[in-house]
Amino acid sequence: MGRFVARRLLQMIPVFVGTTTLIFFMVRVLPGDPVAAMWGDKAPDPAQLAAFKHRMGLDKSMIQQYLDYMGNLLTGDFGQTMAGRKVIDVIGEALPVTMRLALLAFAIELVLGVAIGLFAGLRRGKSFDKGTLLFTLLLISIPVPVLGFIFQNVFATNLGWVTPTVQNSENLGQLLLPAVVLGSLSLAYVARLTRTSIVENVKADYMRTAVAKGLPRRKVIGTHLLRNSMIPVVTFLGTDLGALMGGAIVTEGIFNVKGVGNALYHAINLKEGATVSGFVVVLVLVYLAASLIVDLLYAVLDPRIRYA
Repeated sequence: MGRFVARRLLQMIPVFVGTTTLIFFMVRVLPGDPVAAMWGDKAPDPAQLAAFKHRMGLDKSMIQQYLDYMGNLLTGDFGQTMAGRKVIDVIGEALPVTMRLALLAFAIELVLGVAIGLFAGLRRGKSFDKGTLLFTLLLISIPVPVLGFIFQNVFATNLGWVTPTVQNSENLGQLLLPAVVLGSLSLAYVARLTRTSIVENVKADYMRTAVAKGLPRRKVIGTHLLRNSMIPVVTFLGTDLGALMGGAIVTEGIFNVKGVGNALYHAINLKEGATVSGFVVVLVLVYLAASLIVDLLYAVLDPRIRYA
């Protein structure tokens, strides 16, 4: 197992470098001059413009900028914004907010998705199963912005159960509605994956053997059926945490959550290349860590899987 983890960590290095390189050059080739845009409609003073570009290192060649950026990353320096603020400080403010939102959405989709899928799979063809398929189809069909506005109007504006916008990002109660909206699409997929996997495994030979041994129904379902049915679900969930953090731009905009999505939106509008690159680097690290955890969970869920 240790050798497998070490090999996977080594494999992550080229993936990290390649992704970082790609996003660095993509951000730098965006049309427009972010430095000149700081002066607005006024024509910038050439001397001030040159001095500012020199201070930011933007007067160097693209290759030299890239080498400087990668060298700074090794020391934990993500650069600075056009306003002179350290990008690491911007990330430090926005990342915990989105982490709370994403983890809450992740918990909702995991618990509800697996529970709904399990009951639907055990009641295949019955009303609950048909209702689950219809419900998840509706969630998949409705775009997240539309669902967000519906939930905001119904539960916040009309019923008054929650605040329409998030005033305190540390309050999990205020983050609950945005988390439900953010995790709704993934919840539908988790429920469908769990249901399909349960239906496929419920008639397997090992299930008939477990029942023939006279094992309690709870143990048959929990230890044998659910454990073996979770592998495709875990595969989806492993990549979904990063997707939740990256896909929170729309949800955070609707509910005025000051997280990664909100900061990325403003950074892209202002063509803040260092800020965009910094957030993407963090998201890449989340994806890589999640993929490693998923591979390790395979061996936990299925003892037949062994890593050399």
